[in-house]
Amino acid sequence: MIYVALLRGINVGGKNKIDMKLLKQTFERVGMNDVVTYINTGNIIFSYKEIAKADLSQILEEAIQQDFGLEIKVVIQSFNEVKKIVDAIPSTWKNDKEMKSDVLFLWEEVDDEAVLEKLIMKPDVDTVKYVPGAILWSVAKKNVTRSGMGRMIGTKLYKQVTVRNVNTTRKIYEIMQAQIQAS
Repeated sequence: MIYVALLRGINVGGKNKIDMKLLKQTFERVGMNDVVTYINTGNIIFSYKEIAKADLSQILEEAIQQDFGLEIKVVIQSFNEVKKIVDAIPSTWKNDKEMKSDVLFLWEEVDDEAVLEKLIMKPDVDTVKYVPGAILWSVAKKNVTRSGMGRMIGTKLYKQVTVRNVNTTRKIYEIMQAQIQAS
């Protein structure tokens, strides 16, 4: 089965630095196959036997702790889950000089549409959508400072998500697709 591991909070602002080549070796050491990393923010695509996502997260979190001495949370998504998320992103959403569009990947314990009730949304500024496994959020760059997104930082919910922009999310999906086609 093809998965992506999304690591929370590595290589951001000089904190929790992890070299992607070494991280790839860590994944391989604990039995992951066809390991590919994408950019420096902790996106690792790999294949592994079918297993509960919580068990897989635990294996990887323990390996990262052992090899790097860091307590890093890992969200796991299967190819089919990422496909559903990517399919739900409106084709007009981009992350560019005019628009900021993000995917907030959710920990299993908050992965429910009711999570939207915990967000501060400004309907005239933010476009927010729940899809199983993620919250999709978009705002015009000129309105970013008016967005409710900034108020989420530091909250309990914020600690239960890991954010990727839509461009990165789409690229992760492309890499996963290529792995399926190659197998």
